[in-house]
Amino acid sequence: MKILVVGRGAREHTLVWKLAQSPHTSLIYAAPGNAGTARIARNLDIKDTDIESLSQAVKQEGIGLVVVGPEAPLAAGAVDHFQALGVPVFGPTKQAAEIESSKVFSKQLMQKYDIPCAKSVAFSDYTEAKRYVEQQSPPVWIKADGLAEGKGAVIAGSVLQALEILTRFMKEKSLGVSGERVVIEEHLTGREMSAFVFTDGETVLPLGYACDYKRVFDGDKGLNTGGMGSYSPPEFLNQDLAETVQDTIMKPVIRAMAEEGRLYRGTLYGGLMITSEGPKVIEFNARLGDPETQVVLPLLETDLVEIILAVINGKLDRTKITLNDGACVGVAVASGEYPGSYQTGYPVTGLDDLDEDVLVFHAGTRLTDNGQVVTSGGRVLTVVAPGKTITEARDKVYANIPRIHFEGAHYRRDIAVIEGMS
Repeated sequence: MKILVVGRGAREHTLVWKLAQSPHTSLIYAAPGNAGTARIARNLDIKDTDIESLSQAVKQEGIGLVVVGPEAPLAAGAVDHFQALGVPVFGPTKQAAEIESSKVFSKQLMQKYDIPCAKSVAFSDYTEAKRYVEQQSPPVWIKADGLAEGKGAVIAGSVLQALEILTRFMKEKSLGVSGERVVIEEHLTGREMSAFVFTDGETVLPLGYACDYKRVFDGDKGLNTGGMGSYSPPEFLNQDLAETVQDTIMKPVIRAMAEEGRLYRGTLYGGLMITSEGPKVIEFNARLGDPETQVVLPLLETDLVEIILAVINGKLDRTKITLNDGACVGVAVASGEYPGSYQTGYPVTGLDDLDEDVLVFHAGTRLTDNGQVVTSGGRVLTVVAPGKTITEARDKVYANIPRIHFEGAHYRRDIAVIEGMS
């Protein structure tokens, strides 16, 4: 079977890598892909939101399965488009993907169906939002309704800060239409955790759990990023917590989507806070996470193509997902000055000098005409190591990263450094 993975990041490289392991896969494509996918797939120079050109490529190449990685093409209706063409496609429809693309819809859904989440109120009128904020005790989160490439959720430590954010989003239109409506949300405290499931709209099967690091510098200092590293499984995860997450959050929200006439098929990502009152939802995403995918999929032992086909065909109840009982740690290596402005085009060396079981998933890379890997984005690579324990995996990944070189490279040195663990 010929398979197309839509997207260009490290998440998509990981998907390509995992799908290529299946005996069902004869040839794999990535659109647009990166220098990493080019080693194991055929890259197509097509933007992930150019649905018409993607469709033409699928027809011309005889591709039998499309896997959509990022949120933007999902929100744009890529899955609906391929379904209409009769092409098997993995991911939620445009309506179902609103669980991520509209914070207002997502929060209203959780409130309606009593899914534990942060308390919040939605506003489309600046004056009403301002009046509400002035009555709150910060910190509070101000979240834009629509997709904003990770820039739409900002924590305000004071009323003044909150008003400044509201002004940027709602009056100055800094995020365009995405910020015309906002959700003002309480600040939860506890341990953050990401939960991932496969679902065909009825059956819900856990894929895995992970913790990620959003701030750019050690000690959770500096600006927010797309994610500077992650590890799986969380050291505080136990069977009771996993069952609670599934029974009170992941399964109920899939049932809620079906009740709303928005059958959800694909992977669902729950961004959770494990509070003193139990797990609560921070947000839902309609796809796999990045950088979490890079540490969760290497632990999956079941054939990913078979899982995807079971989801598409509504037969997930016949599938058993098996996971490796070890651990995985991934560290993002970024361009200098990221997440601010940065230069690209620097040669990347040392990729062939790593230990045999260390994985490198490319994000911001491209190949030059002479085959040299060069930087092309903010987060350049995710370096991933497996281990029997989190400590073993962490030690291995940090022993290998210094072998990779490019101008301005920087990374956090405290990924998976857990208090009380040597």
